[in-house]
Amino acid sequence: MSQTSMTVKMKRSGRIINERGKLEPEIRRGDRVFYVVTVIAKFLYQETVAGNRNLESIIIACIPNGKLQNIYNPTPDDTIWRAGRDAPTLGEDFRVRLSYGLLAEKAHWRVWEIDLSR
Repeated sequence: MSQTSMTVKMKRSGRIINERGKLEPEIRRGDRVFYVVTVIAKFLYQETVAGNRNLESIIIACIPNGKLQNIYNPTPDDTIWRAGRDAPTLGEDFRVRLSYGLLAEKAHWRVWEIDLSR
């Protein structure tokens, strides 16, 4: 949540979640305005027999600016998010995961996979 300006709208364990991201959609510096986006790089490795890891691919995704909420996540049923690895019963902060597939369905150019296995 600390890395998005979007509001996360989703259903989780039968509950509707409507959690605002902790970034502002805009950053102002003097007379300039910058729009906030988040770029994610996910590294995918293949374990070898010797216990080493070979980098197979990199997934790069761009989470939209919060001003595009109504296009990318207008309702809890029309979302790009999946449950994160938090434990509310232990008092942990809410976390969420981006669904690369759902984001790509809305705008394929926001998700790229670079195949390094060749």
